[in-house]
Amino acid sequence: MWSLHPRYLDRQGLLACWRESLLAQAVLMGTTRGYLRHPQLERFRAEPDPVGAIGAYLSGLHDEATGRGYSFDAGRIQRPGEAVPLLTVTDGQLLLEWRHLGAKLDARSPDDAARWRAASPAAHPLFTVVPGPVAPWERAR
Repeated sequence: MWSLHPRYLDRQGLLACWRESLLAQAVLMGTTRGYLRHPQLERFRAEPDPVGAIGAYLSGLHDEATGRGYSFDAGRIQRPGEAVPLLTVTDGQLLLEWRHLGAKLDARSPDDAARWRAASPAAHPLFTVVPGPVAPWERAR
């Protein structure tokens, strides 16, 4: 699950993020036993309404997919379009993800990598960027 805006994800990345986020939603709803300790879930669990927050995250992915002509099933989002407070992401976390995504795109989608290389990273619409280091839950340092 990326803090980056989904516009930067290639087709494979967007699909993988959608699937992983749906699984996260199931974990937060208590309907699956797998994936319980994934570190990305910490930031959603810390919210007053974790299911609403993941619904807002999924809605952002769905909007991006729809804009590209993909047909992600919005019916799988349990609480789509929830009005939830923005989550924060640090600029350090965003930069780490930017570099990590760049390496992935270089390997599997060079055209996408070249298109975004000169851009400055923007966050997923659910997040507001604040100064700070890489998140404590991040494993890919």
